[in-house]
Amino acid sequence: MTAHKKLTIGVFGFGVVGEGLYKVLQKTESLNATIKKICIKNPNKKRNAPAELFTTDKDEILNDKEINVIVEVIDDSDAAFQIVSTAIKNGKATVSASKKMIAEHMPELLSLQQKYDVPFLYEAAACASIPVIRNLEEYYDNDLLHSIKAIVNGSTNYILTKIFDDYLTFKNALLQAQQLGFAESNPVLDVEGFDALNKWSIILTHAYGIMEEPGNIVFTGIQNIQLSDAVVAKEKHYSIKLVAQAKKLSNGKVAAFVLPQFVTQDDHLAFVKNEYNGVVIESGFADKQFFYGKGAGSFPTASAVLSDISALRYDYRYEYKKLSHHKPHELTHDFFVKFYVSFDDWKDIPKENFESILEWHADEARKYLIGVIHFTKLKENDWWKKNNISFILTPDPIIESMEIRDLKKRSLELAGIF
Repeated sequence: MTAHKKLTIGVFGFGVVGEGLYKVLQKTESLNATIKKICIKNPNKKRNAPAELFTTDKDEILNDKEINVIVEVIDDSDAAFQIVSTAIKNGKATVSASKKMIAEHMPELLSLQQKYDVPFLYEAAACASIPVIRNLEEYYDNDLLHSIKAIVNGSTNYILTKIFDDYLTFKNALLQAQQLGFAESNPVLDVEGFDALNKWSIILTHAYGIMEEPGNIVFTGIQNIQLSDAVVAKEKHYSIKLVAQAKKLSNGKVAAFVLPQFVTQDDHLAFVKNEYNGVVIESGFADKQFFYGKGAGSFPTASAVLSDISALRYDYRYEYKKLSHHKPHELTHDFFVKFYVSFDDWKDIPKENFESILEWHADEARKYLIGVIHFTKLKENDWWKKNNISFILTPDPIIESMEIRDLKKRSLELAGIF
């Protein structure tokens, strides 16, 4: 495609994002892009677009030689993979917003792009309106990326904001998020961290060349966060956020996870409230840079899809530079983390797995402690996700082996308590 070639688009899906894209394209005539057909599941549903645009036959779009761009914005990840892989095989540039599908099929999708020499773009799958993938590919095309941490799920951030700022219970905050359309009627994918995990596994590929199955990354959501945790956080002048994080360790390997975390008031992520997303990137020479924007919704997500469509005029494609131009980094679990955990019953807490316990409080209703644990203990056992246990990392939670001796000394005073 040249810069001036007309883009003829076939769209799969006309939900929140698909309809948003349709409206946005009508307002960007300079793009020289038109939607020829939109594939939908239910032909009887009333839609705000001409009836002749719609079809229920996917092959009508995939086999149309005039259509040179496929946009996939459906919520079925298996069907999405079939659509995207067929489109690429048919030589059509493809844009997708399906984070689950991309996260689960990244190696196959990379192979298809290389074999058929066709662009496949998916900025909307990471942080909606924030152009994090393009920046990691282009601006941070070097080996000096120290760390990246982010709030990548607007639903959970909205719920945590309401628990923290308005002292709502988790249940009431979730209900409010659902009523406003920030959380699905079945909120498990958001609330339990699966959505953030999928986004993070995609971002890790572009940040560090790490191509891991999502299941190999340690994660949880906010499902067990208590109002009492918010009270403790306030006392310590912290906020609570669901933070996706990756940091290069001194041995060159990368620690990465998606976990609730206490955030200090001067941390950029403390300013990210409600349905917004935020990304903090720290590199060798640029120090910290902060990206902030809406992480969900019709127009914010459609704007990212539109940006990808626009880039196709110039035949833009991801080069996966951290995979091809540098030695890819390796994910490691060989480090320690400092954590807070609140719980109902001591018997549910495997104290023998802790490297040290730095602080503890025991009220009648709810107890909590602050300690240090080797990360493999979290990978091997999910005690910290069960029995109404709330597990939250402290600010700057990653501790390398050489730093652990000092913490052990500090914890000796508390050793006799148990």
